[in-house]
Amino acid sequence: MKRIIARLFISILLLASLILTGCPPAPNGEAVTLNLYGIDPYTLDPAVSSEMTSHEYIVQIFSGLVRFDENMAPAPDIAESWQISDDGKTYTFYLRQNVSFHNGQKVTADDVKYSWERACHPATGSQTAATYLGDILGADKVLAGESEEINGLRVLDDYTLEVTLDNPKSYFLAKLTYPTTFVVDSNNVASGQTWWRQPNGTGPFKLKQWDQTVLLRLERNELYYGEIARVDYVDFHLWGGVPMNMYENGDIDVTTVSMSYIDKVTDETGSFHEELVTEPELSLYYIGFNTSKPPFDDVNIRMAFSYAIDKNKLASLVFKDMVEPADGILPPGIPGYNENLDSIEYDVAKAQELISTSKYGDV
Repeated sequence: MKRIIARLFISILLLASLILTGCPPAPNGEAVTLNLYGIDPYTLDPAVSSEMTSHEYIVQIFSGLVRFDENMAPAPDIAESWQISDDGKTYTFYLRQNVSFHNGQKVTADDVKYSWERACHPATGSQTAATYLGDILGADKVLAGESEEINGLRVLDDYTLEVTLDNPKSYFLAKLTYPTTFVVDSNNVASGQTWWRQPNGTGPFKLKQWDQTVLLRLERNELYYGEIARVDYVDFHLWGGVPMNMYENGDIDVTTVSMSYIDKVTDETGSFHEELVTEPELSLYYIGFNTSKPPFDDVNIRMAFSYAIDKNKLASLVFKDMVEPADGILPPGIPGYNENLDSIEYDVAKAQELISTSKYGDV
């Protein structure tokens, strides 16, 4: 399988798709391996991880109650189903009874409760627990170190967990797709501070090998409760060189394309064009103003700079049509995106007018 992805970064959803699609069958029954470029994760602890580098591996090794489906809507994962109370504050999750950790140990509601409370404990050092679990009643006290248990979590039986929020939150299920809420094995965590170098997760892959700066190998989890991956291994060649060069040499099966190579891969007469797949990225790139520093302490100057930037020309000329001009902070595909949002258009005369009315008076 050979694919080039015309984007700045490969997405977690796309990686999952590639793994499930699989590679062509290997001859003579040999193991099928998907080769990718990668860099070392900072951590494989779901509660601590807060960046995409680590998440790329964590979402393959661990899982949570809820995931996003192909339409970016919350869908069942470890939780088979759930009920929401009429007042929108209480969620009752019914867990699948066939979910196991990689070592075969069954996953129960107690494991979920432990994982969420551990994420909130100050000693864990999570920078994301307050954001993704802070809506649960009593989570604030655990986050503050005032309690060991979250009052809003109640285990009804081995496979039923009741979660009570401080107030109705329509986005609560979506928050549960983030790695902070993923389930970890308490015995695994108790084995030592670096337990995550030998993680006992619930995801579609197990960590088979990790030679820092060289290779990170994931092995298919045959006990996985969902669709079993169609590759035996995923090998991340860590810091292996320039990804596009590695792809050309056949060292990896998939690569992203930077602006340096976009002309080469979009050339319809070239050898790479038929291998090119273009996928959207759910992200936003922006330049921010430090409003405490002159001249951006004046709103008219900030607006003037916005009017003075030709976003369309930047997108087409500088970024070679690899990005879309942004009219707001939410990209297409994210809930809440408004395609009819009025944006600040390129208008030099308006920019000059705003500068003249600012406290600075002129350029």
